[in-house]
Amino acid sequence: MDDFGVLNSRKRVVIALVHSFFFLGIALHGFVSPKAGIMRGAGAVGDLVLIGIYLVVASILAWLVTISCCPRERVYFALCASSATFGLLRAILGDSALPVAQYMRVIMLSSAVVVGFLILRNFSRPIREAVSH
Repeated sequence: MDDFGVLNSRKRVVIALVHSFFFLGIALHGFVSPKAGIMRGAGAVGDLVLIGIYLVVASILAWLVTISCCPRERVYFALCASSATFGLLRAILGDSALPVAQYMRVIMLSSAVVVGFLILRNFSRPIREAVSH
């Protein structure tokens, strides 16, 4: 079995998947609500708060990449971190300067969901007990 460092229980994997689905929904909603970005827009307080949130989330996810123990877990957090980074860039630069950011967020989070289900499947398998005679 893979040696997971952060997602080391079924409960943690389910919580991570719920977050991934939630943020995937937010990323999909981004297609109907275009961003001007603070570089082109007025720089409203809400945009600055959003940038702060993206900075914190992307930093934490990047840190989780570094403390992950196995490749599958590292890929999961890297996909989530890259999605948050694209969200940050979208909030700063806007959709007109970086139109690919919307698509990349959805692609990264969709891929994270797939990897998350693979990790969950790892915890759903029956554990083979060693028979000692």
